[in-house]
Amino acid sequence: MVIFVPQKTLNILGIETSCDETAAAVVSNGKEVLSSIVASQDELHAKYGGVVPEIASRAHIERINPVISEALDRAGVNSSDLAAVAVSNRPGLIGSLLIGVSAAKTLAWAWGKPLIDIDHVHAHIYAAALAPQADATFPAVALVVSGGHTALYLCRSPLDIERLGETIDDAAGEAFDKVANILQLGYPGGPVIDKLSRKGNPQAVYFPRSWLDKKSLDFSFSGLKTAVLYHVRGQDGRAENIHLDAGAQADIAASFQQAVVDVLVGKTMLALRQQGLKRVILGGGVSANSALRGAMAQACREADAELFLAPLAYCTDNAAMVAGLAYHKLQANLTVDLSLTAQA
Repeated sequence: MVIFVPQKTLNILGIETSCDETAAAVVSNGKEVLSSIVASQDELHAKYGGVVPEIASRAHIERINPVISEALDRAGVNSSDLAAVAVSNRPGLIGSLLIGVSAAKTLAWAWGKPLIDIDHVHAHIYAAALAPQADATFPAVALVVSGGHTALYLCRSPLDIERLGETIDDAAGEAFDKVANILQLGYPGGPVIDKLSRKGNPQAVYFPRSWLDKKSLDFSFSGLKTAVLYHVRGQDGRAENIHLDAGAQADIAASFQQAVVDVLVGKTMLALRQQGLKRVILGGGVSANSALRGAMAQACREADAELFLAPLAYCTDNAAMVAGLAYHKLQANLTVDLSLTAQA
């Protein structure tokens, strides 16, 4: 294991390949983003209506070296200017993770730099700390909501994180993608439903909210997705060639989105009360949703709580959040050796 030698300026190269974004970034002292490069694969997966793991892995292989090179060039640094190499090694698609982990291990070995392993979900929490105004972000209750994850966390510090609840079936972002498919809106579903919902009435159709037990901080969205399917295709869900005019599409999208937002905000406020805290962090790809951001802001104002939002550039998968969180692990000498493995 390479020993960390303290420096005044700690530039860290972060690498992120947990799903279908190939990303690299250089962040200084856990806060200043010198570069953040993301190569999206949306166009490769759009015709399948979701991420195809094999396609994602192959695309990472093709893009990882150019993305890392561009991140270093944009930051104006070379290997001698780096304090460490960090990589998200969990959770995610195993084939995708392996590409990033292999690249990070190779560079750490070749450059003689410490290697830092990062939990992808914890990095999404840290993304809010990259906002310029985010000074005292912790302790807080954090909601991470994306295509693969929907969970609440108690965050005592950037490194002391405890999960409070999670989805027991579909993640919220997955539900957005599936409902977009039902409405024939394309992929990815989150942005298109968010945009279309602005033209619709969120009260037009009542869809169920799954609260589970009244004290539960877990989530469930599979029933909501099924309710949309039955509303569009009939009670057996098998009707085909359904034609919805633009107004009906917008109303269904807005009503579905409101049901998701109500539960996400409601559960977050419940966690805030249970933990006796006054700070909320919102991160993950779905945190870019305008209705969610607005509703969470309103709820926090009513609860006299501070809200820390991940900047829009760092909501979806990126490597700046990886490098930023790695700064704190490096300061705590929490580095790993080259036996590091990917964990799905």
